[in-house]
Amino acid sequence: MNLPNKITIARICLIPLFMLFLLVDLPFGELEMFNDTIAVSLLIAALIFIIAAGTDWLDGYYARKLNLITSFGKFIDPLADKLLVTAALIGLVEIQLIPAWIAIVIISREFIVTGIRLVAAAEGDVIAASNLGKWKTLTQMVAIIATLLHNIPFSAISFPFADLMLYVAAILTIWSGVDYFVKNKHIILKSV
Repeated sequence: MNLPNKITIARICLIPLFMLFLLVDLPFGELEMFNDTIAVSLLIAALIFIIAAGTDWLDGYYARKLNLITSFGKFIDPLADKLLVTAALIGLVEIQLIPAWIAIVIISREFIVTGIRLVAAAEGDVIAASNLGKWKTLTQMVAIIATLLHNIPFSAISFPFADLMLYVAAILTIWSGVDYFVKNKHIILKSV
């Protein structure tokens, strides 16, 4: 297994640790930051998520720089993103930091795209992530981080950055899903 794929697998392995700090009420207390209070365990969860999200850029960088792009990497990298984002969204709904409908929209799109990828793989095709899909992932990651951090530091100026990013992520998710379907409908039609 090459370095980029190992980094991607590490991202997947960080998910249970992230969920532990997100969902388990650990007795670490709270911190005051920018005139707001945040649970230390939630701050640790945010840091783990940031590290995991950062590996998405890192594995892609090394895959391109070292010319280590593989079919496995094209498949596992977007899957790792989906697992991380899905885990975060479900956790954030559980602790009532985001509305369930946003999680449903984003997760539904991920299931549909994964289904198309599986059909493509059965036909011997591998579909790499598009630029729009990468922007969608980036906005989802930023929205999740801002939400995990309770909109700090923007809460100090009463700017709803986290909420705004959640809506931008939902819109880009829908847009990229439609774009993905249109660009790959020939794969679906071929398999029917």
